[in-house]
Amino acid sequence: MPVKLLIVDDEPDMLKLLGMIIREKTSHEIVTTNNPLEALELARRGGFNIVIADLKMPGLDGVELLEAIKKMDEDIPVIIITAYGTVESAAETMHKGAFDFITKPFRKEQILYTIDRACRWVALRNENKMLKEQLKKG
Repeated sequence: MPVKLLIVDDEPDMLKLLGMIIREKTSHEIVTTNNPLEALELARRGGFNIVIADLKMPGLDGVELLEAIKKMDEDIPVIIITAYGTVESAAETMHKGAFDFITKPFRKEQILYTIDRACRWVALRNENKMLKEQLKKG
């Protein structure tokens, strides 16, 4: 099953870099936006398996976006990236349900590894749901 990622960062250069890294090394489909409000609308429409969001953005920051996405779908992994990483901000985002917290600058292997872990988590979650349904019917 193809994996679809939503990537939101207010820095167009970061969107290009993430897009290039992911397209070069994976077959994942990606949608990018530099507007967190647009990202929220895209997430509402659904179809995304993973969201990658910057922590500091104008209008709607990464924590607010994380909370809104988790209200729509508590199972979707949201990876937060930031150039302003502190222990406190990492703890807050993880407490609010982030899948992972990555500080910029990151190595491309780090982001690819985190995306791979999120993909495996999504696959396990889906398999678990399917098996539960089979047990109910059983």
